[in-house]
Amino acid sequence: MDLEKFLTQNKSSILKKWFNSILDTYPAETANMLKKEKNQFANPVGSTIYQGMDGLYQELIKGIDPETISPFLDRIIRIRAIQDFSPSRAIAFVFTLKDLVRAQMEGADTRQDALSTSDMALFETRIDQLALIAFDIYMQCREQLYEIRVDEVKNRSHRLLQRANLLAEIPEQEPESKD
Repeated sequence: MDLEKFLTQNKSSILKKWFNSILDTYPAETANMLKKEKNQFANPVGSTIYQGMDGLYQELIKGIDPETISPFLDRIIRIRAIQDFSPSRAIAFVFTLKDLVRAQMEGADTRQDALSTSDMALFETRIDQLALIAFDIYMQCREQLYEIRVDEVKNRSHRLLQRANLLAEIPEQEPESKD
């Protein structure tokens, strides 16, 4: 069976397992809430993660186009970047998909329903490319967070100095011309 057909036929099963594996990286209480609540307004994190995963999966079937796949990956990574995940834990969910597809392939009824070695290698290469894109997105998100934090500290310091009347404005002066 070719890669596209296998991934399409097994999409719902793989996505469900992948979603659960991502949620299992959260504390038990949080994971239970994210798994149980299906309403996107009551559970925006779970909904955003699932929508991102669905888009990623669809794009993985076609191949890896960084411009097309990045918005889906960004949805998930942005959430994980603001949480207390290390970089490796934040993007580990990408690699989990390899194991899930292998397990799905091993559970195939017949050898015809399984992927060839070359198709599996192609899929794993796509996952590796996806992980590299995920890491770039993660780093961009973390840089934005640090910039926001630095700006906030600067603003707080500025306001404190103003309140204490320790800040003086330096008037702009025209440079004197030497004639």
